[in-house]
Amino acid sequence: TIQRFFNTVLPWRTLCWVFFRAHLFDPDDVYLLAGDETVVPKIGDKTHGLSRFFSSTLGKTIPGLAFFAVSIISVKRRRSFPMSMAQVIRGEASTMPKKATVSKPSQTKGKPGRPKGSKTRNKTDFVLNDTLKHIQSMLKKVLATMDGFIPIQYFLLDGYFGNNHTLQMVRGCGLHLISKLRKDAALYLPPTTPYQGRGRPAIYGEKFNPKEINSKYRVSTQTQGNITTEVYQIACRHKRFPDPLNVVCLRKTNAKTQERSHVLLVSSDLKLDAETLIDYYALRFQIEFNFRDAKQFWGLDDFMNVNEIPVNNAANLSMFRVNVSAKLRERFGAEHPSFGVLDLKARYRAEKYLQETLKILPQKPETIVIDELAEHLGSIGAIHYTSPQIRPG
Repeated sequence: TIQRFFNTVLPWRTLCWVFFRAHLFDPDDVYLLAGDETVVPKIGDKTHGLSRFFSSTLGKTIPGLAFFAVSIISVKRRRSFPMSMAQVIRGEASTMPKKATVSKPSQTKGKPGRPKGSKTRNKTDFVLNDTLKHIQSMLKKVLATMDGFIPIQYFLLDGYFGNNHTLQMVRGCGLHLISKLRKDAALYLPPTTPYQGRGRPAIYGEKFNPKEINSKYRVSTQTQGNITTEVYQIACRHKRFPDPLNVVCLRKTNAKTQERSHVLLVSSDLKLDAETLIDYYALRFQIEFNFRDAKQFWGLDDFMNVNEIPVNNAANLSMFRVNVSAKLRERFGAEHPSFGVLDLKARYRAEKYLQETLKILPQKPETIVIDELAEHLGSIGAIHYTSPQIRPG
């Protein structure tokens, strides 16, 4: 029966959505969509999709399996709920080492400037690579499953996807992208020279310099200890993007050493204010806690399946357990915010042990005694204390 379960194609996306809508949805909340990739270490040569992937946790390329997940993020509860997870299959072309390129002899340079007869390239007309096609397919399926039940506006991705191809892919799905740009991104400020009435109006102004930003773009300034954080918001241009970008620059200055660092957050929604953009991008990290819980508590790191369907079922089952545990923890979180997954497992393990122990007793004790026993057994393996009135039901 277990083998039959893992070898059956199951509608995990629909299952996660129905569970979320029935048990986790809050009509007064604001929801976002986020996507990210995780790597599960595996050895051998028979597991489906086994290849070498970069692990951000270990900081190096390791043999294993890669999965891409799309999750719903609650702004009010500041938590992420997995909706879909699919394995990333790397083709042979991307796993083969790059061939050494032979340098061609230098040719005589032509006239400087744009070649005669050349046309402006359409920055919205291009072919998506396999990674973006995979993400686009998952995103469209999740949106189709939700069927407009939740008004979703933004899709959050990390800085790896802070490029025009990803932005156009997300806009093609009817959403706005929130991501991060490279620190050295070639951004241009809005033009300040008035139109002279001849030729095409200028769309590029001065090049954006994060070290010298006009104070008129400053949104806020905060100082904590020796660190001063300045937030700037500018509608910048980038020559690889067809439209202006909503760029938020967070610049930090150390008062003692005068060292500066900055981060460039970006969104395709020009109306999104800086504070909300920063808050939404920070929520993207909640999906990492989904991966952590799935690996540490729900078997994402431990499954022994090797074929395609069982591997997919094992991965999605671990993520579905994350949603179920989130619902169960809500019963304890109101009075005990630190109540975690280990506490939850300890409570239900104690309940099971108690039920089995009561079966061998000649006479069951009173209910109040059973409650005290359940509380005592549950506290043995728990990390955080819970009051005796709370029992798993």
